[in-house]
Amino acid sequence: MIQRPLIRVALLTAVLAGSPLPPASGCAASFVDELRVGVLYHDLGVWSGRSSETGLDFNAELIFTPSWSTLGGTIRPLAGISINDRGGTSKAYGGAVYEYEWSNRSFINLGLALAVHDGETDNEEAAERNQLGSRVLFRVAVETGFTVRNHHRFSLMFDHVSNGYLADPNEGLDTLGIRYGYRF
Repeated sequence: MIQRPLIRVALLTAVLAGSPLPPASGCAASFVDELRVGVLYHDLGVWSGRSSETGLDFNAELIFTPSWSTLGGTIRPLAGISINDRGGTSKAYGGAVYEYEWSNRSFINLGLALAVHDGETDNEEAAERNQLGSRVLFRVAVETGFTVRNHHRFSLMFDHVSNGYLADPNEGLDTLGIRYGYRF
């Protein structure tokens, strides 16, 4: 039997290997604008009030083009994955991110997405896992950081997933961590 962490690593590898990243020389026709990777502290318990799971999440996210300008910033589609290193809840998500960048190259991102996860939905016997109520969850994210030399980005990111009280239970799951992004 294949262990669950190996399946997660294989899934992340497949997502990144199958992604349409542009060649090193750059490609204006590519629809991938940025790749972000990071390490996140898993299950802070900020909104849920309860922290059952432990470990770190390894996160990868693709930010796509086209972008839409609005309210002084841009909105772009995104897809990502977070894999927990201790067998806790992992997730894949897709949605959009609004980004505002100041003239000093600092930025803030606000993200909204739908996520699917491999965690518990409603299993009272699994007290060491968050009970998320449904397989599909809402994901909200806030990220702030700065850009160096137009391509390199460093940031602090917080995200929260929950079912938005559309199902019971609704413990939710919060992560916080650092990320590096590369703009193509």
